[in-house]
Amino acid sequence: MSTIRSICVYCGSSPGINPDFAEVARQFGRILAENRISLVYGGGSRGLMGELAMSVREHGGRVVGIIPDFLKVRERMYTGAQEMIVTRDMHERKQLMFERADAFVALPGGIGTLEELVEQLTWSQLGRHRKPILMANIHGFWQPLLELVEHMKALGFIQNNLTIDYQVVNKVTDILPAIEAAAARAREAERRGEPETIERL
Repeated sequence: MSTIRSICVYCGSSPGINPDFAEVARQFGRILAENRISLVYGGGSRGLMGELAMSVREHGGRVVGIIPDFLKVRERMYTGAQEMIVTRDMHERKQLMFERADAFVALPGGIGTLEELVEQLTWSQLGRHRKPILMANIHGFWQPLLELVEHMKALGFIQNNLTIDYQVVNKVTDILPAIEAAAARAREAERRGEPETIERL
């Protein structure tokens, strides 16, 4: 895996009730733009998705939106993206998001955000890719999921030989350094000749 050029961000199409979540999305958009890292995301202009994408554009960054045809109206497809891909369904959307990204970040969101994050965790656990995965645990948003993972481990449903490799940070300014450190570890694994299988399950 080469250096980080694009990051897929999973986040809510709603803003949530805490205004800090929207502010974090805006801050991360600025960070991506300033570091010349393209945003790959779900293509909407509502909620955290919209705040994130518009911030990237406002600060001179590149936005790649990927949205299913049936969500163009519901999530108000963002017309300011440099590249907008309309897919036939959710499966094609997620496949393209995976292919276009060098890493994955989960900001706060709902069931769709959770599903996308868990899918990447599953593929990583099964050795299908080595791209960094990070949960932005803003105000402890992802804490219940982290506790559930530990509960699964304690009860023997996550085996020691199937490591789940993910990063967790509590501040938006820590996201990119943690992603870059994880990518460096992946490059070192490549250098040692460890295999990587990246085709979709």
